[in-house]
Order: sequence, then C-alpha cells, then structure tokens
Amino acid sequence: MTDRCRLCALPLGTDPIDGEFCCQGCRVVFETVGAMPKSTTPELETDDGETVFLGVDGMHCTTCEAFLEWRGSRTSGVSSVDASYATGTLRVRYDPNRTDPDAIADALSGAGYRIRLRPDQPDGPTSADTTVAVLLGSGLFGMMVMIWYAVFLYPTYLGFDPIVTPGGLDAYYVYAHLWAFTTIVLGYGGWPVLRGALVSLRAGQPNTDLLVAVAATSAYTYSTVAMVLGRSDLYFDVTVAIVLIVTVGRAVERRIRTRATADLREQTLEPEPAWRVSGEQVAPSDLVPGDEIVVRPGERLPRDATVISGRGSIDAAVLTGEAVPETVEPGDSVPGGAVVLGNPVTVAVGNESTHERILQRLWSVQADRSGIQRLADKLATIFVPLVASLAVVTAAWTLLMGAGPAGALLIGLTVLIVACPCALGLATPLATAAGVRTGIERGLIVTSGSVFEAAPQIKTVVLDKTGTLTDGTMAVKAVIADRPNEVLARAAGAERFAAHPIADAILAATPVRSDGGTVVETDNRGVTATINGTDVIVGHPEYLRSTGVTLSDRFEAACARIRTQGDVPVAVGWDGMVHGIIHVGDAERAVADEALDRLAHDHAVVVLTGDDGPAADRYRTHPAVSTVFAGVPPAGKAATIERLREDGPVAMVGDGTNDAPALAAADLGIAVRDGTPMATDAADAIIAGDALPTVADLFTLVERTNRRIRQNLAWAFVYNAIAIPLAIAGMLNPFLAAVAMGTSSVLVVANSARPLLK
Repeated sequence: MTDRCRLCALPLGTDPIDGEFCCQGCRVVFETVGAMPKSTTPELETDDGETVFLGVDGMHCTTCEAFLEWRGSRTSGVSSVDASYATGTLRVRYDPNRTDPDAIADALSGAGYRIRLRPDQPDGPTSADTTVAVLLGSGLFGMMVMIWYAVFLYPTYLGFDPIVTPGGLDAYYVYAHLWAFTTIVLGYGGWPVLRGALVSLRAGQPNTDLLVAVAATSAYTYSTVAMVLGRSDLYFDVTVAIVLIVTVGRAVERRIRTRATADLREQTLEPEPAWRVSGEQVAPSDLVPGDEIVVRPGERLPRDATVISGRGSIDAAVLTGEAVPETVEPGDSVPGGAVVLGNPVTVAVGNESTHERILQRLWSVQADRSGIQRLADKLATIFVPLVASLAVVTAAWTLLMGAGPAGALLIGLTVLIVACPCALGLATPLATAAGVRTGIERGLIVTSGSVFEAAPQIKTVVLDKTGTLTDGTMAVKAVIADRPNEVLARAAGAERFAAHPIADAILAATPVRSDGGTVVETDNRGVTATINGTDVIVGHPEYLRSTGVTLSDRFEAACARIRTQGDVPVAVGWDGMVHGIIHVGDAERAVADEALDRLAHDHAVVVLTGDDGPAADRYRTHPAVSTVFAGVPPAGKAATIERLREDGPVAMVGDGTNDAPALAAADLGIAVRDGTPMATDAADAIIAGDALPTVADLFTLVERTNRRIRQNLAWAFVYNAIAIPLAIAGMLNPFLAAVAMGTSSVLVVANSARPLLK
C-alpha cells in the first residue's frame, strides 16, 4: 500500500480516506474522472539530486529553449535542463555535491542571456529598455543612410544624371559614409537578429532570424565588395530596411505586452520574520523543525506547524480555497502561508511550507510547458534551408549560363532579399499584439501568446469558486431582526475590538456607527462588550447559549437555514436574549450566472473548489454547470486538471495561490485581476475587475485574432510564391526586391492594425 494519495500524490496523513486518498475531495475526483495518467503524475524529489528554478532574461524565441537546454547539458554537475520561453524559466536538475544554483546561473549566463535565481529581480536594463535604445540608435543612423541614398543614388537608379562621379573621390566619400552608417545599423541594431541566427545554428534549429540575418549580411557584404570595386549598385539601404523593419515589429509587440503586465506586481506572500517564544526574532529560513514560535493576529505562518497553545482562527483561503476562517486549537495542524486571526497562537514549526510546496509545484508545471510555438518559427525550419538552397542554385545556374560572377551573385542576393521573411516573421506577433491590445480595452489582459493557440481548442472550462464565482471576502448578506439597524450597530460596537473577517464584514455593513464600548470578554467564538451600560454579546449561537442567552425558535430556524447555504450565522444578544441573527458569508459575484451561462454555450463547465458542503452544493443544481468537485486540496486541483485534459484541452479560471498550480497545469489559465501574485503569474490571461463574463469574450477575441494571423500568413506566402519566381527569372534587382519585401511587411502591419472587435 502506498503512503501517498492516489490522485494528487500528497502524503496520506494520519487519517486517510479509504486508505488511499488524502481527503474526500480527491476521492470524489478519482471516482469521477479516474486515476492520474502515469505520464502526468507529479514527480517527487529523489535523493540523487536537487531541482532549482532559474529565471532567464534575454529569451526571444523557442529556439532559445533548445539552445539553453543544449548549453545546460554541457555544464558540470547538471543532469537536465528544461527551458520555457513562455515563462522565462529554467528547471535545472543538478548534483549538490558538484555544483550549486549560483554556479549554474553563472555557467549558463552569456551569449545574451542573464540567468538568475527565480525570486530575484533582474538587474541592469530591461528588455524593453534595450529595445528602445536599439531602435533609436539604429533608426538615427538608418535615416542618415536613406538621406544619402535619396540625394546621391536613387536619382541615378531612376535615370537622372549622377550627382557624384562614379569611381571618383566624391563618390568614395559618399560610399564611405554609407558603409560606416550601415555598419553601425547592422552591428548595433541588427545584433539581436544576428545573435538569434547564431543561436539557431548552434541549436540546430533554423529560424526566421537566420534568414533575416543572411539577407541583411549578404546585401551588406555584396555592397561592401562592390564599393571597393568602384561600382555604384550598392544595396546598403536593403540592409538598413531589413534591420529596421524587424526591430520595429519586435518593439511594437514588446511595448504592448509591457503595457499589459506593467501594473500586475503586487506584494509577495513570503512570510515576515518569525518570533521564537524566547522573544528572539529570526528569519523563516533559520527556523528548524520543532522550533516554537508565537504568531500574532495578522501574521503569516512561516511553515506548516502544529498549535501547541492558544485558541484562534486562521485564514487559509489563499492556500486552500476555504472562504470561512477555520478555528484552531492545541494539537491542530496549520498550513504555512495562512494568516492568524483573532488571538495569537504558539506553534511548533515543521520542515515544510504549504505555500512553498505550491510555489515549487507551480514552477515545475510552468517549466514543463513548451513555450509559444509560433507558426512562423515552425515553418522556418523548412523555409530557411529551402530559400538558401534556391539562392545558391539560382546563382550557380546563372553563372553556368554565361553570366559573370557579379551578375550571378546579384541574382542570388535578390532571391535572398525578396524571400526575406519579414512579413512572415511579423504575421503572428503583430496580430497577437493587436489581440493583446484589444483585450486590454475589454478588461482582458493577455500575458502569454499561448492563449492564441490554446483557447480555440478548449473543451472544458473549470472555475474556482472562492474569489472567482464569489467575492472571496466575508460580507453581511442579511440581518434577521425586528430592528436590524440597531442589531448591526450594537454588533459593530462590540466587533470593532476583534481582528476577524466576520468582524470586518459587520463593521463594513453597519449603516449607523456606534462609538463602541468596553470589552468585557473575548473568545474565538464571540465577544462581550459593554455598550452604553448594556452588555452586548456577539458571536456563534452556541457561544451565546453558553453564556445563558436565550435563542428563540425563529432565530434557531434562521441559523439552520444559513448553515445549509454554507454561510455563517452570527447571533447578537443583550438583556438575556438574542435580538437578531446576522447572515455572513462569501457572496456570489453578481455576474456569476451570466458568466456561467455564456461559457456553457460552447464548453462543459466544471466548478472546482476547496470548499465542501452547502457552499459548493448550490452549484450542483445550476443549469450551466455540468460537474462540481468540492473539498479538493491545491495539489488535487492540479491533478484534477491534468486528468480532465485526457478528454480534451482544459481552461482554468481562478484567483488564489491554491489555484496557481491548476492555472499553470491547464492548457489555458485565466486569473481574476484581484487574485494573488502567484495566481496572476501562473495565468495566461487575467480578467480585470469584476468582469467575469469577459471570459467568454476571450474566446471570441482569440478566434478573430487567429483569423487575422491566418490572413497575414496567407499574404506572406502568396507574396513569396510570386516574388521568388520573379527573382529567380531575373526580373527583379535587389532594390526592387527590398521595396517588394517592405511593401509586403507594410500590408501585414496594416492588416494587423484593423479593429478585432466592434
């Protein structure tokens, strides 16, 4: 018998369900969708190595994945490297006896890549800063090249008398300036393209950068030789045009993506320094299993722990999805990352943190993803060698037919230039960027290009409950009382001394503020305060009974009804009897039904939640919901998503840290804007504000964006199908080839700029 859950592979604990599952939620999921496929069962760490997750700055295409994995395989002490272009992450398996994460980062850095430990922020200029600098610099010198062409060379091409004497000193003066300015544009502005071409060669995967680099450097090399020989047919302008078109396209794409994600950084969930019972303050990393620490209200538990003294509440919604705070007392286990409420507790820390486990799981799933598989890069593995071969064969045939070396070289260069895949390279990223921009306008922030590949294939949409379909915070739903305002006011007067989400909900809902009174007694289940000379007791109905307060049949029935809805009844009493019941719970978003109905038109809708009982049961009868999985732990959520994927692509919508592994495991992860940083980092798209129904808009936006991509690609291939034969037939020269290439790119840009949604 295994000691791990059959669904999520977490430890079974001391009280397993049926001896096989860590919780009831995992058992229900297993019985409904079956066992985890062997290939997707979460891998557990073994003793023969360790895993570290590293961040990468400088990745710009899927070829970078192959290059970094190849480079990692040649690093001492490293057994495997998995790279993800989409998330900028490396998952490295290494031998701790031979190397360490810092040494690995140093060894893999270089060739334009900066490797860092995942939580660290990049130092130095960002990619956006570098792109702007490159664009400004290359644009300035590129304009100077074009001005010299407009004054001295283009008139000659059009049949006018030359302004400078061919072969004269004045011509060499002009040519020298053209050569110098073009050299700067190619070496500085074109460096990212040249680097990408070099990386593709070393990785053995030809990409569009390689063909762009070949065309730009061929035009530059030919023009340099022709200049030395005193010829006037110089094509430095072709090199400049190629570099600037590609750089502008990438700058536009990166700028839009930066706009989309610039305001998503929120405070981290990392716990603050801990306090030992001796009064010593220590960093969480310095704690050892068994250390006893005091956690005060509002503080996070640094690790999983066991309560040894004190009685309070914890808010673990961000980790477990449970909306209602959980009461804990000596002997109870509490998860690392949860917030202590009400009263301080003393705990003995363990060796693990639920928060850290979720973080590791998230990075692991993200590193498994293949990255943005742009169609242009896929086609480049065939297109690049084909065009290069055509150019060589055409030049050789021309030479065999009696043309001189210069003429043959010119024909081959024309083929390379006219086939330069600027339009092909811009087709996908510019249309994608337009989709990202449109999404921002509609409250949909697309953070990964994989959205445009995954969304059209989605069969099932899985929604978290707490914080997604509901507000995720406690709120007063109703007051059952003859004088509700008085009941709320007296309750607020007492609860203003409590540190608890229910107290906050009552205070926020009170229309008439009370000045409060003097607290007589506090308990995790209630508070007694003297307000205007009257003792007011607020709390759990059983707490009021224990103090001798009478609860009428009417209020008993109200409490029972509230509990059946998965919410919390709060009794308010004075003068020996209860005068009202405050109905507190996690309120459903006003737009939840609309969102569910719209999604159900084209997808199967599943509700997946860490809550159990009545809070989840209300969705079982919803006409738009096909299945409800309740009481599922974070690891179980990711496992459930992976199992559902066996029947087709799955989208996950969530907000909390507990949802992050599931968001990352899904083919399409969608986070609500007010979710935790881990949830938004794991997601492929983020919904702004309370616009939950725009999840359905996402699928419409993606379908139209993909249609735009297909239009761009169709034009790019039609252009090449016409232009390449003309170049091979000698009906074009490099200048006309550059004009044709630029025109095709302009058409792609113009098509991408058209509105996607009305």
